[in-house]
Amino acid sequence: MLPPFTGEKGALNLLVFLGSGTPGDSSSPPSTEWWGPTRCRPSSTPAGRSASSIRNAIRDMVVRGAPAIAITAALALAVEVSDLDFTGTPAEAASFVSKKLEYLVSSRPTAVNLSDAATKLQTLVSKTAENAKDAKAIFQVYIEVAETMLIDDVADNKAIGSHGSLFLQRQLGNSKNISVLTHCNTGSLATAGYGTALGVIRALHSAGVLEKAFCTETRPFNQGSRLTAFELVHEKIPSTLIADSAASALMKQGRVQAVIVGADRIAANGDTANKIGTYNLAISAKHHGVQFYVAAPVTSIDPALPSGEEIVIEERSPKELLNSEGGLGKQVAASGISVWNPAFDVTPANLITAIITEKGVITKTDADGAFDIKAFIQSAK
Repeated sequence: MLPPFTGEKGALNLLVFLGSGTPGDSSSPPSTEWWGPTRCRPSSTPAGRSASSIRNAIRDMVVRGAPAIAITAALALAVEVSDLDFTGTPAEAASFVSKKLEYLVSSRPTAVNLSDAATKLQTLVSKTAENAKDAKAIFQVYIEVAETMLIDDVADNKAIGSHGSLFLQRQLGNSKNISVLTHCNTGSLATAGYGTALGVIRALHSAGVLEKAFCTETRPFNQGSRLTAFELVHEKIPSTLIADSAASALMKQGRVQAVIVGADRIAANGDTANKIGTYNLAISAKHHGVQFYVAAPVTSIDPALPSGEEIVIEERSPKELLNSEGGLGKQVAASGISVWNPAFDVTPANLITAIITEKGVITKTDADGAFDIKAFIQSAK
């Protein structure tokens, strides 16, 4: 496994992923990676100098993956406030943190993890301000909780992997030769460590039952070919990269028994927003009798949304389609062509076999194929 983000006393540790030499840059082709501590200094990394710079990094997908976005945003603000020369009251410090968090949430609208984390952190600093003696106490509590989020995410991801591996093995008759297909990147480069859907694949591999993991390119930003392929090779997991358009042919040949994807937001009924192309895979899986799983932490569930119809879908820059390398290379499309480039699509719950979380696996409860997510969350508390 790529080493997780790990904290130590007095330091905020951040991933430094050297593609084009930009720390934490998931938009670059990987060449090597380095993991180590980054001291709590506002100028320690380009992505960690301020809420403004980290918001830009999230918006530009230098940092991407719903869990990683939430954790990176929380830690970046922790870096900013750690040495901040702030002369206001505790209430003003809490307000300062809350406004910064609101600003960070505006970076990308679809993933729920960031807004969920921001709400919890805002509540925390607001309550702390009621009895705090000075502003420094507000910032210190915030930093401690932000670092705890980092540690908890790795533990949650390992739990997702374990639950998913055991469930898939039971569902597939305890087969010792399971092959799966995944989409986008859901591993250590999209989380604090280990991963969600890729965490399930890691757990299957560790159990000795994974024959092969197939990953899609995931156009137009190529998270699959750049990041997932890198992680699979790094872990020495038997794997094969395919074009997005080859997935149906792969299923028709019976070469995969399951599709496992992550999630950016899950509605109360189980409808799931994930990287564009996920819906295509779910339809194809249904047609070919292939099981389709979503793997995500409970924080990806938005109980306030009754269905996927209410999920706001981010639209990306036309340049990502007009130019090669997800918009970073030369223009390849005809000048003057219009572009529709949604970052996500919504897979209806009726196409999803089960939802794998750190609390267990959410299965369908009735003949109509409906998830009772509310009951699951209540029972898991």
